[in-house]
Amino acid sequence: MFTGIVEEIGTVRAVRQGSSSSFIEIQADKIFEDIHIGDSIAVNGVCLTVTEYSGNVFKADVMNETLRRSSLGGLRSGGHVNLERAMAANGRFGGHIVSGHIDGTGTISKIKSDGIANWYTIAADSAILRYIVEKGSVAIDGISLTVAAVTDADFSVSVIPHTASQTILSEKRAGDIVNLENDIVGKYVEKLIQPKTEEKKQDSSISREFLAQYGY
Repeated sequence: MFTGIVEEIGTVRAVRQGSSSSFIEIQADKIFEDIHIGDSIAVNGVCLTVTEYSGNVFKADVMNETLRRSSLGGLRSGGHVNLERAMAANGRFGGHIVSGHIDGTGTISKIKSDGIANWYTIAADSAILRYIVEKGSVAIDGISLTVAAVTDADFSVSVIPHTASQTILSEKRAGDIVNLENDIVGKYVEKLIQPKTEEKKQDSSISREFLAQYGY
């Protein structure tokens, strides 16, 4: 479990994509203050497991499915990534509940200046947009952000200078692909409501024929 508050920017040292195995090696500093084999680390919002580490470089095995369904498949040596260790039980919960299991990707369609902040507009599929609400939370490349506006085709977030400087958002340009994770609360609510709605439909003994029989 993560909070979406990025701890540092890491540098990709190696990416291997094979038919049977894939891995990423990332150089970092802060996260090595407390890192162990088997730890979960969010890399651009994708939860990965530390399989090896030496010095200030850690390695994480990545399923081919993860590479295909996220922006991690486009990483190259020398590129930068957002990093966050799993949430500590004794820490402050500064963002929102982030699982590290992304729902899909979106494309930055526009970046515009608004005073000290920058607005990022992200185009995404309807399957993702259905869970995005104005003033709600969304994780973009693992960054917990507040939704400023939503349309049928995209949504926008307003990013302050501190957030941009502490994450890879400052490097992003229109056309770049980003990982998206919806607020999990909305998905749970939908799941809880659906079975009850379907059950009521199945259990109902009132039909068109029943109503006609009694003069309705």
